[in-house]
Amino acid sequence: MCAALAASLTRIESEGLRSRLLDALKRLVPSARTVAIRDWQAGGARLEPPSQKPLVTFEIPTSDPRRIAILDVLPGEGRTLDDWDMQTLALTSQIGALVLEIESLRRPARAEALSVAVSRPDGAAPLIGSTTVMQELRRKIERVAATNFTALIEGESGTGKELVARQIHDLSARRNGPFVAINCAALVETLLEAELFGIEERTATGVRGRRGKFEHADNGTLFLDEVSDLSLSAQAKLLRAIQDLAVERVGGQGTHRVDIRIVAATNRSLRTLVSDGLFRADLFYRLSGVEIHVPPLRQRQSDVIELAHYFLERHRTTRRLELAPEAADALLTYQWPGNVRELQRVIENVICLAREERVGLDDLPPSLREDYEAFLLPSIARDDTLRAWASRYARLVWHRYGQNKRKACRALGISYHTLDSYLRYKPRAASGAVRTDWADEPAGHGLAKPSQRQGGA
Repeated sequence: MCAALAASLTRIESEGLRSRLLDALKRLVPSARTVAIRDWQAGGARLEPPSQKPLVTFEIPTSDPRRIAILDVLPGEGRTLDDWDMQTLALTSQIGALVLEIESLRRPARAEALSVAVSRPDGAAPLIGSTTVMQELRRKIERVAATNFTALIEGESGTGKELVARQIHDLSARRNGPFVAINCAALVETLLEAELFGIEERTATGVRGRRGKFEHADNGTLFLDEVSDLSLSAQAKLLRAIQDLAVERVGGQGTHRVDIRIVAATNRSLRTLVSDGLFRADLFYRLSGVEIHVPPLRQRQSDVIELAHYFLERHRTTRRLELAPEAADALLTYQWPGNVRELQRVIENVICLAREERVGLDDLPPSLREDYEAFLLPSIARDDTLRAWASRYARLVWHRYGQNKRKACRALGISYHTLDSYLRYKPRAASGAVRTDWADEPAGHGLAKPSQRQGGA
């Protein structure tokens, strides 16, 4: 059970279980000023407890007899731990044992996932992300992998469609068979049949017989990437092979049965192409048994930093870097038209060209920090205060809601008095002159003097 739980947490969690447990414990036991877990291997350097007294300790049981773990609790000044606190802490030490066990199981799981990703020819990242859409995508992949149905993966370029196809294969009963990928956009029309179905020996002068992609994928998975780029004639040839799961080599006299699963991918909507007469409807219905949509990176923006840290970690043997807060903000602001593939190339560029070990805003490509700088640099040049920023934004929202202060307050999540103070604020330079030239409020919507205010909007 621990192994299964650890595997699921490896996929969906980005924060440490230990820190979450300790945070929850602080809320449950408010009398405790400090809580911490010490653990070390027998024979290793012992981690000394805090020097403050009185310190309350609880032993955490571990499955490894060489490992020692302790829960340290330091009460707040002038406070004591009552019976309920002691019972809670004793129970937490038992939960801590489970947390330590999961941590030990997660380490090899993460190392294995990292080594698998590095060994792939394309160097694609695993399906990293903790957003709801990514969790749902993982669940769908697991359900699809449990069947043998044809699957159609749709998504923009760079979202990781081939990675999804590989995971379907790796989780399926065909995992020990071959995974054969075909880039349909790169197939030459005149060589398509020989490439897909193979060619017999001495069909033409100097031609050697060979198997096609369909035969290479026997007992495994055949991945048809960018299937929407096939010509209509190529679609007709592919349809027949998919229908019968049998191929005839060029120059051959009979068909060869193949046992394969078809997984297709496209960066364009096949339904739309069918409506426009650019894709065969019968082939579309053969391929679209199970449809999977891979979300673009802009729809899971909170996964950007997690992916960036993954790419930095993967190249840590080359160079150890960390993201400065302003660089992380710029990555979150960018819309990523090239999706995960673009983010990967940006991080590789940073690893090569960053001037320091802490990646700053200037280390990012100009196109990426353009919007971020357009908003921030003018204010930095003016030495704007945080109050000036808040006042400017409050005024914009106030105008957006037709200068209705109550609606603006609800949108901003602030009180009426706070909005009043923001709208009254005028940032001034050191000389006393107004630094930012804002227009006066329109007649009828201005702020009355305190003695004249009625409290209405």
